[in-house]
Parts: sequence; C-alpha cells; structure tokens
Amino acid sequence: MATKEDILEQLIEEYLIHKGYFVRHNIKYLPRKDHPDFVSNQDSNHSDIDILAINPLLEGSNRVYAVSCKSWQSGFNPTFELNCIRNQRTVRGREAWRGFRELVIPKWSEAFIKVIQDNTGMKKFTYILAVAKINGDRSVWENDQEFRRALEGNPIRILTFKEVIEDILPNLRQTVAATEVGRILQMFKVSGVQMEGNQ
Repeated sequence: MATKEDILEQLIEEYLIHKGYFVRHNIKYLPRKDHPDFVSNQDSNHSDIDILAINPLLEGSNRVYAVSCKSWQSGFNPTFELNCIRNQRTVRGREAWRGFRELVIPKWSEAFIKVIQDNTGMKKFTYILAVAKINGDRSVWENDQEFRRALEGNPIRILTFKEVIEDILPNLRQTVAATEVGRILQMFKVSGVQMEGNQ
C-alpha cells in the first residue's frame, strides 16, 4: 500500500482498481550481475516500479501497466526532460537520465522488462508515466523511438492528475473507495463541492 506521502500513487491505484486492475507497489529490480555492462558500485542500488498492475480480463499491452509516478509540482515538460537526458544535464540535483534509467540504459531496460515478466508472466505491457500536470507536447515522449526500442516496442503513455480525477469522479459510487484518496474524492462528490481550477 502506498504511504500517505504518495498521493499521486494512491490516486493512480484508485484509478486502476476502478478499471479492474490488481495492483502491487514498489517492485524492485536490478541489472543482472553477469551483464557485460554491470558495474558493482553503480548498479547495486535497486530501482523500482511504483505500481505494477494487471487486468486478467484484458489482452495485449493493456493487460499490464507499469507505472512511474513523478509528482513534480512544476509539472512535466516532455521536450525539456528529453533534452536534459540526451545532453546529460543535471536536473533536480542529479543527472536527468537517472530518473528514467529503464528508458535510457540497456541493462536497466532489460531488468525492467524481466521483472515485469517475472511478476505478471507478460512481456507485453504499457509504460505509464503519471505526472501532476503536463507542460508541452506529450507525443514527443510517448513516441520517442529510442524509448520505444528500450521497451521492446511496448507503448508509452503519459497520464496526468487531472485526467485521472476526471475519470474517477463520475464513477464514484456509495461503495467505499479502495484508497484514502478515493474516499476523500467520494466526500467531495457527495458534499456537492465543485473542484475548479486552471486548465
């Protein structure tokens, strides 16, 4: 279960449960030690998939979602982030690629795909980047050919907080929601509070 600090993660969990997915959190993975590029002092700290979800009623890449949550308050700018990764810049106190190593570094891509297969039995999945908001053109990220190759052709999708809220709210019923965030949203709905903000 997500901790109280992981609000975006809890919201994504609620969204996926509403869509019939079973979810797990913080699935850890590492490059294999016999990989020719494995470097012990660089590759011994686990990365993790924030949410791994499976819907047994679906087929193809929609059956499994591997979700990375980036709840940056300033939002996510795909073009800026791509430029930082490709030009090896430091952002938010570390090299930009480190936040997306599964999309950039082959040994980490391999480990990412393997841990999904080990946990779901599937090599087909959709990679979801969940963000607070998006600034700019999402397609440059979703259609990036280097990222797609790293994920063996599996689709990439950006999902925003606003999109998730707009999907969840109309479908909330009186049955108690699955997460604390879901229950808060239920209270907003039943109380008649209208949530409005900047588009």
